[in-house]
Amino acid sequence: MKALILVGGFGTRLRPLTLSVPKPLVDFANKPMILHQIEDLKAVGVTEVVLAINYQQEVMLNFLKEFEKKLEIKITCSQETEPLGTAGPLALAQDKLIDDSGEPFFVLNSDVISEYPLKQMIEFHRGHGGEASIIVTKVDEPSKYGVVVMEETTGKVEKFVEKPKNFVGNKINAGIYLLNPSVLDRIELKPTSIEKEVFPEIAAENKLFAMVLPGFWMDIGQPKDYITGLRLYLDFLQKNSSSKLATGSNIIGNVLVHEGAKIGDGCLIGPDVAIGPGCVIEPGVRLSRCTVMRGVRIKKHACISSSIIGWHSTVGRWARVENMTILGEDVHVADEVYSNGAVVLPHKEIKSSIVNPEIVM
Repeated sequence: MKALILVGGFGTRLRPLTLSVPKPLVDFANKPMILHQIEDLKAVGVTEVVLAINYQQEVMLNFLKEFEKKLEIKITCSQETEPLGTAGPLALAQDKLIDDSGEPFFVLNSDVISEYPLKQMIEFHRGHGGEASIIVTKVDEPSKYGVVVMEETTGKVEKFVEKPKNFVGNKINAGIYLLNPSVLDRIELKPTSIEKEVFPEIAAENKLFAMVLPGFWMDIGQPKDYITGLRLYLDFLQKNSSSKLATGSNIIGNVLVHEGAKIGDGCLIGPDVAIGPGCVIEPGVRLSRCTVMRGVRIKKHACISSSIIGWHSTVGRWARVENMTILGEDVHVADEVYSNGAVVLPHKEIKSSIVNPEIVM
């Protein structure tokens, strides 16, 4: 079985982190975002993953080479010379996706983190006998999205309603698909939307079916949603493999600590925190709702909440970092500095407090 991951563009919403690496390689819960997807695909028998990408192909492939060996899965790239939307990349990668088996292939959006119910999806797809399966997830505010209207019993998709003004349903496209090879015959090699052009055509022929996602889902393509996604993912770990989470008198709620990190005495960590490899958390530090990436040092008595601390950065003694502050790679916050929602580009030094949210270039 094969899979295509839509990697897409420049990841501008996750800057300054994406100034250092392509968006799919940004760490999420201590490993690159895209690795969560590749591992789950491998677990259901996918043998080859194609990355649909339009920049930094070499960086992606070089980085993923070690995982290709470790996971024993083939990883290749299909590079766009111009943005092709969400369907065009399938036409471009057609030769890589089609083989003699005639098996369906997965398509995933690289921004999504979820409980990937891929095994159930394969069974669902075989059961309904249609041409395409999509996963939908329930949301509280459907008016912000494109809503999928479907038959509750069979899952057959009736229509799509873009940002409805009146309530028509609360299920939205979750960006996870299982498609028969015949779907590729419907797609031309030009900028095309799979959601607005291809799927409505398949639905009109009664060949598109939707399965409701049983667990959590989050598009983590921007910082606020990244932090929310971390909370949902750690909650999932707590329910399904709690042994991966940290325990102890200094831990509150769900906390993920890499075995290569060091935590000093008198710290209070959690809830919803991920601490990466090589991190040093000095005594008396307070961390909550945050990600601390590889090689970071948090000095004594600093306090960090609702923020992302990029690779190899330093937060000084008694510093306070909060309210969706995002530090890029190799940023150094001086002692006793306060940051309220600052977005700091890589290789900067912050010597004075930032009271109102701003971008530090």
